[in-house]
Amino acid sequence: QVQVVESGGGLVQPGGSLRLSCAASGSIFSINAMGWYRQAPGKERDLVAGITSGGSTNYADSVKGRFTISRDNAKNTVYLQMNSLKPEDTAVYYCKSTIRVVSGFIRDYWGQGTQVTVSS
Repeated sequence: QVQVVESGGGLVQPGGSLRLSCAASGSIFSINAMGWYRQAPGKERDLVAGITSGGSTNYADSVKGRFTISRDNAKNTVYLQMNSLKPEDTAVYYCKSTIRVVSGFIRDYWGQGTQVTVSS
């Protein structure tokens, strides 16, 4: 069994910063890609940033230059550093990890989501 748990959301003023964390645990053999998605009310869930096991990254155009994704493979953890936050960044942020479990199966695991609210 695998668990994926996000943390670090909250309320921040425009221009502020937050750091999200997402830790995977359980019967993990290896983790391939990890990524952050977000979903605002009434909108679809969209990719914010992704990172491969080798460290290659990609970002949504709307967050380039403001957000940074990183990972600690030893801790099975992915981070999202968010700077210069804007009200339009307000959403529930979800972590997705593509995990090979010890039995050999590979599938995507989602966290429960963490709320980020940018408001004065």
